Amino acid sequence: MTSSLVGVWRSRNVLQYLVRRDLAVKYQQSIMGYLWSLLEPLGIGLIYYFVFVVVMERGGRGGVIPEEHYILYLMSGIFSFMWTSGVLSEATGALTAQKALITTMNVPREVFPIGRVLARSAEFLAGIPILAVLAAILGVDFSRWLLVLPLAILLQAVFLTGVALLLSSVNVMMQDIERFMRMIQRLVFYGCPILYPLVLVETSTLPVWVKVIYKTNPLVGILEVHHAAWFPQLFPSAGLLITCVVGCLTMLVAGWLVFRRLEPAVLKEL
Repeated sequence: MTSSLVGVWRSRNVLQYLVRRDLAVKYQQSIMGYLWSLLEPLGIGLIYYFVFVVVMERGGRGGVIPEEHYILYLMSGIFSFMWTSGVLSEATGALTAQKALITTMNVPREVFPIGRVLARSAEFLAGIPILAVLAAILGVDFSRWLLVLPLAILLQAVFLTGVALLLSSVNVMMQDIERFMRMIQRLVFYGCPILYPLVLVETSTLPVWVKVIYKTNPLVGILEVHHAAWFPQLFPSAGLLITCVVGCLTMLVAGWLVFRRLEPAVLKEL
């Protein structure tokens, strides 16, 4: 794994090219360009805000955030989710869609799924100024966000890199994986504290073992750190943060090892 990391670093110029190419291809025939990557999460956030706050009057339940700030809580979670969703959608085809490059370029094959993670991260980073403006309009004190947000981004990048390496290699051998991604995205969206605060799960009547399993999902801790960038009182407990860090590192190592183990068979299949 260490040699693979060194190889990826030496090929960073190729990785940069792949990221720029993916972004250019995705928006080359779009008049609004990168704005589309911001309009989608904004539209989704406004719809859920209308449903839960205007119609159902349930926004901010749990007492951890004021109801008038629920829109910021919602948008910070949705922007993070869109990064995850984009990786889940595109990582499965990171190898199969680039057969010609993979079989002709002498670079570590890991750069192709990692490139998808970085390309989607660029879209996420473009949304941070919107969240900052929204926080300023709402009068939310986010003076510590520069300290917390980089931690959230780092944890999510590590986790998604492992996911991308795992999915891209396994999908070459079993292409049914790609068909499950839409369902997995829905499970991630509703199974993580995006629409609702984590405290509602903690204080619910669910069995203790269900709550424990719920918190072992690294994305739960990641989203809590994202929320804490704007609402410091939501910073995860030491136990949840440690679980999140261990889960992210475990996913990275597992994804990398599976990728390396399947690489000969993947190249043969391609």
